[in-house]
Amino acid sequence: MKIIEVKERTALLIEQLTEVWERSVKDTHLFLSESEIEDIKKYVPQALKGVVHLVVAENESGCPVAFMGVEEQKLEMLFIAPEERGKGLGKKLIQYGIENYSIRELAVNEQNPLAKGFYEHMGFRGYKRTDHDEQGKPYPLLYMKLN
Repeated sequence: MKIIEVKERTALLIEQLTEVWERSVKDTHLFLSESEIEDIKKYVPQALKGVVHLVVAENESGCPVAFMGVEEQKLEMLFIAPEERGKGLGKKLIQYGIENYSIRELAVNEQNPLAKGFYEHMGFRGYKRTDHDEQGKPYPLLYMKLN
């Protein structure tokens, strides 16, 4: 497994990462309907192109299997292909982000208990909760800071 910060965000890479995002969301965000996932998916390429630091984990074949986006010491996104979950890849990405970008903060969907538990395991603690996500949808967010 190789972790790299992407400098050139090619159309192919954006397409591959959008697919990783979709498969990850379908596996972990069970509170979202198929149509809600399709609606959100429209904004994923723009988010991938716009995030300041885009870090990708590639498998032995050089295919992206996970990614994270970081901005101003905040984890903006972290998605892992379902077949790669539970292998320590999320931990490696978070550690990379803490070491290289001083990640100190993140927001996680409250309805995604596995992610919440993972971030707690990595040392993050909740300090604020909202009833809606940042787009105003009724998906509570937990804001967490690294202890």
